[in-house]
Amino acid sequence: MSHSVRISIGIAILIALSVLFLFSLVHTAAGASSRTIAEGHRLAQAWCQSCHAVEPHMAGFFDEAPSFQAIADRHGTTALSLKVFWRTSHQNMPNLVISPEQAEALSAYILSLRGD
Repeated sequence: MSHSVRISIGIAILIALSVLFLFSLVHTAAGASSRTIAEGHRLAQAWCQSCHAVEPHMAGFFDEAPSFQAIADRHGTTALSLKVFWRTSHQNMPNLVISPEQAEALSAYILSLRGD
């Protein structure tokens, strides 16, 4: 087998794996159960609503922090970007220590607000 054929096969495998990875991210975000979304809503009300508008269509309610609707409608907001966000400390936010399940629930709730 020639060198260029091996490179082409390697690239094809890499592309296929990338597509599968992206599909799994989209499927996970789209497949959030109503129970997970409800849990995320409950957590948002308990932890976030003192600074953020967490209910749908309340954009602009608070001056300092963006509404959850505005976050959901941002072009770059994905399940992956939210997962990274929950694991990063932020200067103007309290450093909440949340479990992966809580992060998933909050992300599912935010993504459920999308205006697509």
